[in-house]
Amino acid sequence: MGAEEKKAKSRYGTVNFEKRKHPRFSVDLPVEYSRTELSVEGGRAINASEGGLLLYLPEQMGVGHHLRLKLFFTMGSELNAIETVVEVVWVDMLLEKDRGDFRTGVRFVEISPEDMGRLKNFLRSLSG
Repeated sequence: MGAEEKKAKSRYGTVNFEKRKHPRFSVDLPVEYSRTELSVEGGRAINASEGGLLLYLPEQMGVGHHLRLKLFFTMGSELNAIETVVEVVWVDMLLEKDRGDFRTGVRFVEISPEDMGRLKNFLRSLSG
């Protein structure tokens, strides 16, 4: 095999790209969520995309459950909050038994065009 063939061959190695519809951004943002209108709990968003969030929640949710969720973030000096309904798509077991956090993947089910615009602008600001 000549040097040119080796050089060409090395360009085609295996690369494991994540196959996601939307890029994810690492964040650490407060969220408030509720399963009913009566109780509001707190959690953290650990990463975000235009399609959904990775949350750390103090309780285990069932896959398929819907949550009313508020996500808080700042852009410049302005505090923003978006409101959405999300669906739980996967849940990991306890991360740390002391803290009792559950890693919970959610996708956006209902979000207003205005709130989606605010989220997109926020995510764009993280990538720049």
